[in-house]
Amino acid sequence: MAAALALTLAGCGTSGDGGPARGGPRAKAAADRVEPLAAVPEPTLPVTVRSADGERVTVDDTSRIVPLTGSLNEIVFTLGLGERVVARDITATFQQAEKLPVVTRAHDVSAESVLSLKPTVVLADTTTGPAEAIDQIRAAGVPLVVLEPAKSLADVGPRIGAVAAALGVPKAGAELTSRTRQRISKVRESVPARSGKPRVAFLYLRGSASVYLLGGRESGAGSLLEAAGAVDAGKASGLRKDFTAITSEALAKAAPDAVLVMSKGLDSVGGVDGLVKIPGVAETPAGLDRRVVSIEDGVLLNYGPRTDRVLKSLVDQLYKDAE
Repeated sequence: MAAALALTLAGCGTSGDGGPARGGPRAKAAADRVEPLAAVPEPTLPVTVRSADGERVTVDDTSRIVPLTGSLNEIVFTLGLGERVVARDITATFQQAEKLPVVTRAHDVSAESVLSLKPTVVLADTTTGPAEAIDQIRAAGVPLVVLEPAKSLADVGPRIGAVAAALGVPKAGAELTSRTRQRISKVRESVPARSGKPRVAFLYLRGSASVYLLGGRESGAGSLLEAAGAVDAGKASGLRKDFTAITSEALAKAAPDAVLVMSKGLDSVGGVDGLVKIPGVAETPAGLDRRVVSIEDGVLLNYGPRTDRVLKSLVDQLYKDAE
């Protein structure tokens, strides 16, 4: 299920941070923008890199870049190469990219749309599809680099470094990696000292499709919760899969003190009032206390240059009432 949900989890909505806790009104979201490095890097080309699908790819021109996921778009823009980007995936919702043409339909790449923009390099990851579209872009002679997706905080630096290497700006990649790690570390240091760790369950909700899932060991949220000083309740309850259908029994075993949700997912079930009507939620400590942490869909699991903001929002909401 992880591969099937990867693109959906990465961005079914706008990105940013802030959300309701204990059923309160949603905080005003910060401007949905990325923060590029101060100096615009000049790529040193050509470069040859190993693609995650085993291909060796030589990039000799980065004047027209097409990143095929929102998280890759975010990294390219933050490296300072936004002026070279000529298209975006539907999940790249931050302001600097919003006027670019979209080259995906739902979450599938349109090879024809990509090729019509005459890209000089295309960036994808192993969740990008369909495979036929990737093959068609490569067959047209366009350098296409496939990267491993980021699934945890430990992947943030390697992911940034891999994108920077493919675009011939390794020094900028090192600078951005250092900046991002420092900011994440600063947020981690702000976690309030507590005698016990709160148990937090990550719920994936799509009310319009009647999809209600509880995150387990491979949900992608575990490292964020741990960095926030919390216990991943689904993982701790023994759920080995990435996601499992929400049941009263599973929630009772997870016994979360709070739940983490994506903002559009929460909206799709009618907010906190609708969330506690899902069978089993109201009987958990989180449901009884209406303790909900909501973070925007398009940034929660990106694990990139804005992950410090995600972590800060998580910490701020989770410990909102801490003395």
